[in-house]
Amino acid sequence: MSRYRWNLLPPIPHQYLVSNSGIPPLIVQLMFNRGVKEPAQLASFLAGDINLSSSPLLLPDMQQAIARIYQALLSGEPIAIYGDYDADGITATALLVQGLSALGGTVIPYIPHRLTEGYGLKTAALENLRQQGIGLVVTVDCGITSLSEVKQARKMGLDIVITDHHTPLPEIPPAVAIVNPKLAGSAYPFTELTGAGVAFKLIQAFYQSIGREEPLEELIDLAALGTVADMSPLLGENRYLVKEGLMVMNHSPRLGIRALIEQAGLSGGNLDSECISWTIAPRLNAAGRLEHAMSSYKLLMTNSPVEARRLARWLEQKNTERQKLTASTLAQAREQVLSRGISPLLLAGDKDYFIGIAGLVASRLAEEFYRPAVVIKIGEKVSIGSCRSIPEFNIIAALKESQHLLSQFGGHSQAAGFTLPTQNLPRFEETLLDLATTQLRGVDLCPSLDIDAEVTLPGLGGDTFQITQQLAPFGRGNPVPTYLSRRVEVIDCRTMGNGGEHLRLKLRQDGTRWDGVAFRQGGCLADVAPSLDIVYNLEIDRWQGKETLRLNILDFAPTGQSSKSNLKDRL
Repeated sequence: MSRYRWNLLPPIPHQYLVSNSGIPPLIVQLMFNRGVKEPAQLASFLAGDINLSSSPLLLPDMQQAIARIYQALLSGEPIAIYGDYDADGITATALLVQGLSALGGTVIPYIPHRLTEGYGLKTAALENLRQQGIGLVVTVDCGITSLSEVKQARKMGLDIVITDHHTPLPEIPPAVAIVNPKLAGSAYPFTELTGAGVAFKLIQAFYQSIGREEPLEELIDLAALGTVADMSPLLGENRYLVKEGLMVMNHSPRLGIRALIEQAGLSGGNLDSECISWTIAPRLNAAGRLEHAMSSYKLLMTNSPVEARRLARWLEQKNTERQKLTASTLAQAREQVLSRGISPLLLAGDKDYFIGIAGLVASRLAEEFYRPAVVIKIGEKVSIGSCRSIPEFNIIAALKESQHLLSQFGGHSQAAGFTLPTQNLPRFEETLLDLATTQLRGVDLCPSLDIDAEVTLPGLGGDTFQITQQLAPFGRGNPVPTYLSRRVEVIDCRTMGNGGEHLRLKLRQDGTRWDGVAFRQGGCLADVAPSLDIVYNLEIDRWQGKETLRLNILDFAPTGQSSKSNLKDRL
């Protein structure tokens, strides 16, 4: 039986194919599936160039933000950049510090400690910055929900410019300016910029306003890192930022990124968005998860090869520690979930949970059980939690309905965090569970797998892979193309990896042979039949200096037995 509900996307209308006859039909189908349908959009998407970018002056309050920063630069007033401790916040902080320092500004970074301070603006930190002579604080990747903190900052004579991309509350902070594409009334056409993306647009606007050439190459790599790390859709302007940023990282990476690439064993010059997602971003995040994110910031900003190598080695060690801690905590949380019984919303909490990896554990639980998951570090007086959800349940909306029980919260529909008095925890858990039970009643809680096209294995030959690479960089919103092939003969199948975690298959169809790997499906060996329907991506297997094209098998079922699929009407 398949593990997913298979959703074969409908074929493109004939007239649409005719109107785009100059483009390979498979590419037209793939872009149609991603919502790119007009001929002009297709050309722009494939180019992935600056035409996907909009004027930064369309962002809310951009003129006010520029005016206040310009005033600080002219008077020599020191500016603090207040960022978040995740990869998006770290890269956004580095981007603004580097961009404004290049104009002669006195700019200092401030990134709060995840464990001792927590997320977002903190009054104690703002008071400390004021005592250091700071008159202007520019936030990145945070601040939009910091109502009381901004009010306190005004009382102490501190000006706040907020740049953020998170969803605003009905009441917004009384800042000098709020630059956020999600703000009500925003004229900016693309709402999915990350914290680093918004920071990039601020620098872009500032440089344009003073008639200076935009520092794209020096800063766009940071915007790309933050965008991919924060799992923002790689469509629209994000596509441009990531595509350009990857070019910079592949041709002339900054010292810190080069050191990280070497330390992680990546192949320089071949970085793609997956390298950021699976290798670079976790290492940048490891510092903030276990200790202080400033080490990752310093890696991005250093001009010393020696310091870059030292920091890259340190981050590698921290990432290894993070992996071990995540595995042990996941085992404990999973046991908690199973002991309670699988409910519409999964809850796990303990006084010994490490908050720095709570989001990772919640993500793994949500992935395994396909339920929204909440993992909580229970304190004596205050508890802190991280949430990860599924498309069928908006977790930030659920937190808004519970906000009378919370001290602070923020995030997105699929990922969020909160703090609350521990005494409120029972009522909070009950409220969340009731909301999930009501909203998910009658929903088949099985993950779906969108399939771009049905093909035969012989049809994948030639330049299919090279053609589809025109759609890169891939990521959320623009996934790696996924295919379905039916009645594929299995020549050989065996387990591989530690403890037989994966499956290695040799497949044949109409005389054409392919190698395939089904990662983390070693336990499904008994389900492998002589003839399979398979869902897969194409990928390059790089091993011992050789590159081989193979099938990355996402799911399979004995031919004709994928009963959880949405394919019946097409059979």
